[in-house]
Amino acid sequence: MSDKRDYYEVLGVSRDADERTLKKAYRALAHQFHPDKNPGDKAAEDKFKEASEAYAILSDADKRAQYDRFGHAGLGGDGMGSGFGINIQDIFGDIFGDIFGGGRRRGAARGSDLRYHMEISFEDAAFGTEREITIPRLENCGTCNGSGAEAGTEPVTCQTCGGLGEIRVSQGFFSIARTCHVCEGRGRVVQNPCDDCRGAGQIEVERSMAVKVPPGVSEGTRLRLVGEGEAGRGGGPRGDLYVVLSIEAHPLFEREEDNVLCRVPLSFTQAALGTSIEVPTLDGKVKLKIPSGTQPGTVFRLRGKGIPHLRHNTRGDQLVTVRVEVPTKLDKQQRDLLEQFAELSGEDSHPEHKGFFDKVKELFD
Repeated sequence: MSDKRDYYEVLGVSRDADERTLKKAYRALAHQFHPDKNPGDKAAEDKFKEASEAYAILSDADKRAQYDRFGHAGLGGDGMGSGFGINIQDIFGDIFGDIFGGGRRRGAARGSDLRYHMEISFEDAAFGTEREITIPRLENCGTCNGSGAEAGTEPVTCQTCGGLGEIRVSQGFFSIARTCHVCEGRGRVVQNPCDDCRGAGQIEVERSMAVKVPPGVSEGTRLRLVGEGEAGRGGGPRGDLYVVLSIEAHPLFEREEDNVLCRVPLSFTQAALGTSIEVPTLDGKVKLKIPSGTQPGTVFRLRGKGIPHLRHNTRGDQLVTVRVEVPTKLDKQQRDLLEQFAELSGEDSHPEHKGFFDKVKELFD
């Protein structure tokens, strides 16, 4: 009878656990008991092996069916050493491949992403635009087709890594793959470099392209142009180009989400008597009626005169704030007329005016 623990018990899952649950349980145990985190701890190493073995069996549909029906005996009694050929490195690399280099395509590397800053006007941010830009980027050398080798020659296998592009370093029973420092992960080295790219396999060129800016973008918006970054190495994919937008300040308008803010001046008499004024908008000037008795700071809303929404077909509003200008220099006639106005209107008896000064008197008398 086998003295091995039940695989479901090892991973701490139920017998009907799905693949996602199995993987999550294994990841947690692998992180906890990995030999790198527990150097010299034989018990942790054994638990790591046990968890890897359990996951290797239960994550394979056929092996799991055998195990569910016959237990450990159905696996040849040993699991890790049986004819099923379980390899912890393969299992661990499948889940943590990004960390330990598992599944890496030898010699292939994705091209670098590029970043380009573009400044556009307030109006272009609102309504969209198209700009032609020119960027420097790395392209595969046309002379050597990206190999880096002189015409008529080929790169040779790297002697340091044996063409693998990586060097394995053992830590305990486990080995970790690191990029070869000699060939930089390519698996091959150039002995006779190309004259044009000097063995690099890539050269810098200037590339011009049109960039479409959609309506409604805001400060800091990133536009992603897939495949417009630098060329990959060894058949790897190109990187992407990110265009980061900066919006110029406008002399009249400010922005608050999808709304446009604007301040307009009114004279004292316009605010008191009422009037009709022309207000600038992104679509041109529009008439705005100012009712008599308009107070400083009053906000008028012009619906649909704001910024188009970036993701659906609507627009914000324009909010017009009134700023009443008080005259700073009065001649004698103007002063006399205003004094007459104050006397006739009984400003001292205005409810708000009277109430304020009554409160002041109560506080300080």
